[in-house]
Amino acid sequence: MGFLRYFRVLWVQVLLGVVLGLAVGAIWPHFGASLKPLGDAFIKLIKMAVAPVIFCTVAAGIARMGDLKAFGRLGGRTLIYFEVMSTFALVMGLVVGEVMHPGQGFNIDPATLDPKAVAEYAAKAAHGQTVVDYLMHLIPDTFVGAFAGGDLLQVLVIAILTGFACTKMGAFGDKTAGVLDDLAKVFFGIIGVIVRLAPIGAFGAMAYTLGKFGVESLKNLGALVGVFYLTSALFVLVVLGAVAALSGFSILKFLRYIREELLIVLGASSSEAALPLIMAKLERLGAGKGTVGLVVPTGYSFNLDGTNIYMTLATLFLAQATNIHLSWQQELTLLGVAMLTSKGASGVSGAGFITLAATLAVVPDLPVAALGLLVGVDRFMSQCRALTNIIGNGVGTLVIARWEGDLDRGRLKRELDRGPGADPEALLETPLPA
Repeated sequence: MGFLRYFRVLWVQVLLGVVLGLAVGAIWPHFGASLKPLGDAFIKLIKMAVAPVIFCTVAAGIARMGDLKAFGRLGGRTLIYFEVMSTFALVMGLVVGEVMHPGQGFNIDPATLDPKAVAEYAAKAAHGQTVVDYLMHLIPDTFVGAFAGGDLLQVLVIAILTGFACTKMGAFGDKTAGVLDDLAKVFFGIIGVIVRLAPIGAFGAMAYTLGKFGVESLKNLGALVGVFYLTSALFVLVVLGAVAALSGFSILKFLRYIREELLIVLGASSSEAALPLIMAKLERLGAGKGTVGLVVPTGYSFNLDGTNIYMTLATLFLAQATNIHLSWQQELTLLGVAMLTSKGASGVSGAGFITLAATLAVVPDLPVAALGLLVGVDRFMSQCRALTNIIGNGVGTLVIARWEGDLDRGRLKRELDRGPGADPEALLETPLPA
């Protein structure tokens, strides 16, 4: 009966939830589609505690950092790294699309496309923001408004201001930072309870995905889904693998270390579902609390590698499927615009699809209605986007921490060699080793 102990491990339970969800969705599609609330409820529970965790972690980290110049240097290096990696991802999607031609052979007449299929996404994309609008949106209407709306960037702004204020208050600021640390432990404890529901959330989300869209949608667009997963895998293993190697750790060992978080993201189709867990894992790997607190939340809006690959690859697929030739000038314009529109796309399922609709506006010959070709498989691609996003942010945090001298490389090596070990719930409750 010793094998039964494996069923107590969270990642095994999540994997079983995924498998059972796929089986239910395939055998009883209508019943599977009705299980969507299980996945949605799990994501909502996680998001309920994400904003307070980010606020407490970032504010306390800055308060203890003391040196505001060091914080400015950290922020500047973080944005530079994010922009470089985002460009790599966008270019990789563009190159693979040109080489493999996933849309070739569809020969679809754009006039026959039904715009109603993507009306909801097109309407959301139409409300585009200027740079000024985007910057103004970073400022919440009220202090608690950012928490109520769950806007991570607004919460980050408030946390930074709070941390700056604490650095000016001397001993009282240190006490406040201690209180914030204690509050963060409370919210991590809440997440430790919620995360036990991950197998149920994964079961409901996967049953809904297969029950709603079915295997037939994958048969028609299997080439695109396969090319996207292959491109994302190459990006993770080659590009991020090279970056990790230059920073002194193995990408394969890192993937093994965060396997629980990856399975949760796979089941929920949202990288936000594992945000607090990945933050705890990165601290366990030796990255400083302040660096983790700033880089990870910022990366959820500025370092979405999976979304970037998807946008350029999917745009080329739609152009090829509708026999629309894109000139190199149009492709360069697409690349530049995608670098802007990808910023602010959150890890929530479907956000990448809306961002793609906004990006298509730079290609007048390609109608937004062409997005209807992707509706049936977007959920499957959303899972890959979320997985690539969370891996990219995890690697980026360790790289930037080493860049800043805020990474315990000895602990990083020991932890990666040892493996993930404890359940995420225990990880959130156990203090970091001295």
